[in-house]
Amino acid sequence: MTTTIPDSVDVVVSGAGAAGLAAARALGATGRTVLVLDRQRTPTPVAKGEILQPESVRILDEWGVLEALRATGARPVERLAIRDPHGEPLLSIDYGQLPGPYRQVLCAEYADLRNVLAGGMPGTVEILRGVRVTGALRDGAGRVSGVHTVGDGAGAGGTEIRAGLVVAADGMSSPLRKAAGVGVDRQEYPHRLLALDVEGVDVAAELAAYRTARGLCLVYPLPGNRCRLYVQVRPDEFRASGMADLNPWCDALLADVPAIAPLGSAVRASLRRRQLFAVYRLRADRLSAPGLALVGESAHAVHPMAAQGVNSSLRDAETLAGAVTSESTVDNSLEAYEADRRPRLDHIATVSHNAARMITALSGAPKLLGARMMRRTAANPRLLRQTAGNLSGTDVRPLTLVDRLYQLGLLVDRHANTPPVTATDRSEAR
Repeated sequence: MTTTIPDSVDVVVSGAGAAGLAAARALGATGRTVLVLDRQRTPTPVAKGEILQPESVRILDEWGVLEALRATGARPVERLAIRDPHGEPLLSIDYGQLPGPYRQVLCAEYADLRNVLAGGMPGTVEILRGVRVTGALRDGAGRVSGVHTVGDGAGAGGTEIRAGLVVAADGMSSPLRKAAGVGVDRQEYPHRLLALDVEGVDVAAELAAYRTARGLCLVYPLPGNRCRLYVQVRPDEFRASGMADLNPWCDALLADVPAIAPLGSAVRASLRRRQLFAVYRLRADRLSAPGLALVGESAHAVHPMAAQGVNSSLRDAETLAGAVTSESTVDNSLEAYEADRRPRLDHIATVSHNAARMITALSGAPKLLGARMMRRTAANPRLLRQTAGNLSGTDVRPLTLVDRLYQLGLLVDRHANTPPVTATDRSEAR
């Protein structure tokens, strides 16, 4: 099959993951012609982007694809629970107490999310696979004005595609980000995560994060009577024994985390479908350059513990489309996108990193402080509500320095049990 690549469009999006498809969907809805290019002919299954926070549920609902995602068997969850190895609760965050109509997390297949985004595209959007973006085109002023591609339909020397806006949704290694000269701060966590797709189990409808001697053990439901199991491992954990036979490792895991022992046989059966990940924090110096916008992991990445990655990507797309208006030049719109999005992303990075350290620290002061902060937060209903709002994205109110002192037990919060002020209360007060 021959692919016809157009010479010019309004928008080129590099990358057809959730971030790229969301950006294409949002920008296409404004009436612009959008071309999505992805180097993979067939998407690779990957254990990521499965936890959709309430803010993402809202976005998908407003885009008209939420019911299609629910129809795939996406599992609703109303609680994030941090537990000890035996399953006893250390801290529980109840999404059901959030204000507004979106009070649930959806646990969905990443492939299903991509499919419903692609299936809900406006007619102005075209998706081409097997086409790789190799670099950025620039005009006489140095502004990004399109992309150079190779692959299906690109010809022996490749193809140039002109565009008024180029969107980099091409992952943490982002060739487009590099081509635009945007720097990045990338830091690797001192552990890895082993992801298992566990079949034939019915786990509780919660995001269960077990705080264990080996670090994080995260369990949550997936469609089709399955669950996802993430286990923290040392970078060198399999160096001596390899990964050919993980049964002894599984024996040790089940002994260390008795709460997941009922899943034992299903976990063993899932070992052949394992995925091992390095875990990074990433922050691009800028979210845009003249003619170019960064979305998703080309701009930011956080620890999976706080389940913010794909949610930030969808919000990037929504914000970018809202900023690119007919009343403003593209580059002015990109400055507005940067100004709107950067503070929120920095807040998400802080929340995610703090949440990860509380669970993944194995020794020393970080572990002791994490335990202390969990105990104090668990005993403070106000901080629990605020944490739920921050994680969900629907009621964001960053914790203050004084809040941190409450979490550490250095101050007493006299308002810990004060009922929240609702939108109705504010309206009546006016």
